[in-house]
Amino acid sequence: MEIYEALAKEFNIKEEYSNNLINLLDEGSTIPFIARYRKEMHGSLDDQVIRQFADRLTYLRNFEDRKKTIIKSIDEQGKLDDEILKKLDEAKTLTELEDIYRPFKPKRKTRATEAIAKGLEPLADIIMAQEKTDKTLEEIASEYISEEKGVENAEQAISGAKDIIAERISDNSDLRKELREFLKKSAFITSVIKKPKESKSKKEEVKVIDNSNKYEDKEGSEKNTTADTYAVYDNFKQEVSKIPSHRILAINRGEKEDFLKVSLEFNREKCLEIIAENYKILPDTIFTEALTLTHEDSFDRLIEPSLEREIRSDLTDMANEQAIKNFEINLKPLLMEAPLKGKRILGFDPGYRMGCKLAVIDENGTVLDTAVIYPTPPLKKIDESKQIMTKLISKWGVDVISIGNGTASKESEIFCADLIKTLQRKVNYAVVSEAGASIYSASKLGAEEFPDMNVNLRSAVSIARRLQDPLAELIKVDVKSIGVGQYQHDMPQKRLTEVLDGVVEDCVNKVGVDINTASPSLLKRVSGLNEGLAKNIVSYREKNGAFVTRADFLKVPKLGAKAFEQCAGFLKIVNGEEILDNTSVHPESYENARQLLKVFKMTEEDVKNGTVSKLPELVNDYGEEKLASEIGIGVPTMNDIVSELVKPGRDIREEAQHIELRTDVLSIEDLKVGMILTGTVRNVIDFGAFIDIGVHQDGLVHISEICDRYIKHPSEELTVGQIVKVKVISLDIPKKRIGLSIKNATEEAE
Repeated sequence: MEIYEALAKEFNIKEEYSNNLINLLDEGSTIPFIARYRKEMHGSLDDQVIRQFADRLTYLRNFEDRKKTIIKSIDEQGKLDDEILKKLDEAKTLTELEDIYRPFKPKRKTRATEAIAKGLEPLADIIMAQEKTDKTLEEIASEYISEEKGVENAEQAISGAKDIIAERISDNSDLRKELREFLKKSAFITSVIKKPKESKSKKEEVKVIDNSNKYEDKEGSEKNTTADTYAVYDNFKQEVSKIPSHRILAINRGEKEDFLKVSLEFNREKCLEIIAENYKILPDTIFTEALTLTHEDSFDRLIEPSLEREIRSDLTDMANEQAIKNFEINLKPLLMEAPLKGKRILGFDPGYRMGCKLAVIDENGTVLDTAVIYPTPPLKKIDESKQIMTKLISKWGVDVISIGNGTASKESEIFCADLIKTLQRKVNYAVVSEAGASIYSASKLGAEEFPDMNVNLRSAVSIARRLQDPLAELIKVDVKSIGVGQYQHDMPQKRLTEVLDGVVEDCVNKVGVDINTASPSLLKRVSGLNEGLAKNIVSYREKNGAFVTRADFLKVPKLGAKAFEQCAGFLKIVNGEEILDNTSVHPESYENARQLLKVFKMTEEDVKNGTVSKLPELVNDYGEEKLASEIGIGVPTMNDIVSELVKPGRDIREEAQHIELRTDVLSIEDLKVGMILTGTVRNVIDFGAFIDIGVHQDGLVHISEICDRYIKHPSEELTVGQIVKVKVISLDIPKKRIGLSIKNATEEAE
């Protein structure tokens, strides 16, 4: 089966679409471009499905390349036959390929290879054949004694022959597959806390494993906990087939930290029975005892350790992919949170010893003013701090205060809430995630953007801009540091970066970018562009002024026809000469858009004036298929054009929930079991979600408290940034733990 046929079957799409996608990807088309502007070629698949398709294409191509390498290697050994070729053709995974190749793979020095070098392979053949003989095994083996080859007696000959047989059994691909499947279905993962003398670690503290993130505040301290954190995994046991991803990662981390001893528990006797079914041992022969011991040796020494490594590796890979998927699910809504447009914002970066850093930005994100105040311990200059903030708010007409949620956040929130009550103008505040803000402020990018600004003040600017335009600001931070998901520091970093960069790319291109105001950080994420082209665009507009039409993009150095094709539809020009330049209509479809308008006696001027609101209704009455055929495009592309003409310049993020603005503050001491509160989803993880309810500590909604129906994962119901009603169902104030329920809050509301 050809790769395009296999992918068509796997993704349940037409073979034509599968072939088209492969060709588009091979031609260098980006996934956002394919998803948006080539819908007719793939049946309107979304960008996420196309990314999965691209991943599988890479896997299958690697699979085919590996298969060719294996065939060539076996053929060069003169051992390739139809049976091996058939097995290779039937293999579905790289693991199966490697199992088949195992007997032919050049081996390092083993006990079996040493025995073969000593001429003991014929003896191994005799033992495996189990033919009747009047001789004893020792008598047969004595024929292979050779001082020259290092075989001094019959016992050594028998031992070497058994090593050869053990390796042959271990190399049997069908047997390994059968045993692997049996262990996957029936084995248990177990763990116990190591006794002090067992552990090589001298650490008394380890990283938190039940929390989904590793926290670092701006003053450098890392929040750790004691080894008691692993108590839940002492004498732990769960089926390999049922253990959830977050437990696999927790156990792996405990093992890595040298606090847990992890192993596989299984039915050894059943495994030996499976071997015996494949390699029959005749009863009461001179070979019976030797073969029985050889089966045990093959399993205990060769097969079981190898399969345990494979199974644990597979579990880890599966858990990593689930965790990475979790990041992907959480990151997208965070980046796509509605921007707070048209407001002047004061960014408030909380702190203790170093003070609280302030930065005021205007409606376009331009920094107007900065300051540092000390309303928190140890100085607690509250009156002086209020005077400075009141002056800034009054001078610049601040509408909203954006407070970072890190160190000293609660004290800062109380301070701001008290201040708001004394102001002459209406001011709200919001608490935003400051994850990665300190990393950005000390980065090369932060230094380039604000070369003359103190490092600490850059964080305040970032916190303000995160409220104003989350997408434009968060892409400046390494997405792994944004603080959503779980176990990000344990993931394969290359794969994590690849997936999260894909999320960022999709989000940026879904929203579109104003080419005349976008930063290089934003521009380089646009389909078809890279860091070099992004810098060239900024240099061009600084030298020549704002872009007037999309056709001007081709004047940018090194931005050729292919890059233009990929990027043009995602780069917008606000208030340009051509209204279509402020839409996601691709320049290649401008003439089609004009023909569509002409059918209904409309013009681009009508689009500019916003008088084409009835266009979808008119198109529907006219007949989509008929109209699309007349203007020479497919129905999906035509419908996209219609939606863009109705709302030119629209920001799809406006359809998302806006962040909750506050004027007062709660503390954990104010909470009582049974209270109904409004909260914001901050992080969705395998076993639940963390909800910001306006106190310093996020509350946890366990997966069982999300809704009445059964769900496999919290992401089926919740997304980061979602506003939800919650009921407080448990409180542990000393430990700062808050248990919440969404389903109970919903039931009471009803």
